[in-house]
Amino acid sequence: MAVGLVFQFAKARRDSYDRVNRLLGIDMKRGTGNWPSGLLSHAAGTTADGGLVVMEVWESRAAQGQFMSDRLGPAIQKAGVDNIPQMTWVDIVSYHTPDSKPRRSPVTLQMSPSLSP
Repeated sequence: MAVGLVFQFAKARRDSYDRVNRLLGIDMKRGTGNWPSGLLSHAAGTTADGGLVVMEVWESRAAQGQFMSDRLGPAIQKAGVDNIPQMTWVDIVSYHTPDSKPRRSPVTLQMSPSLSP
């Protein structure tokens, strides 16, 4: 069963997020790179109070745990991120990617100015 995971960093900077992703070998602008096995989706954004939120959907907790121990944990340490996020697990009851659904007009995803490097 798919699970969701939300990381909420009270004070995190965009450059820290970018640094961790570079260490992981993931290019967030293009969506390419060495994505972990079992990850179904990933989104990140900033909050009005300067926080950073990362939202992910995984095939299983075990898949995320493997990624955390093998790659993400070491990358976070190497990047010097020292604030501990609040983590919330979500048991997914519905998960859809409506990309095949007809749209009335084209949609362009733009990064928030606070997310732009």
